[in-house]
Amino acid sequence: QVQVVESGGGLVQPGGSLRLSCAASGSIFSLRAMGWYRQAPGKQRELVAVITSGGSTNYADSVKGRFTISKDNAKNTVYLQMNSLKPEDTAVYYCNADIRRVGGSWFKYWGQGTQVTVSS
Repeated sequence: QVQVVESGGGLVQPGGSLRLSCAASGSIFSLRAMGWYRQAPGKQRELVAVITSGGSTNYADSVKGRFTISKDNAKNTVYLQMNSLKPEDTAVYYCNADIRRVGGSWFKYWGQGTQVTVSS
């Protein structure tokens, strides 16, 4: 079994900051990229940021300069530091982890999502 669990969402005022965490656990043999996606009401899920096992990062244009993705390899954990938040950042944020289970093949696992609401 593999679990991917997000935490850190909440309500914040415009211009504020939040830090999301995502931890992968279980029978993990190897872990490649981990990333954050978001889905606002009535919209498709979109990529926010991704980080590879080598530390390369990629961001959506809408969050460049405001969000920072980082990881702790020892803890199989990825973080998303979100600064200068805007109302349009309001969405459910999902973590995705590309994991190879012990004795298995590569598979993309999703967390349950955490709500981020930016409002005054």
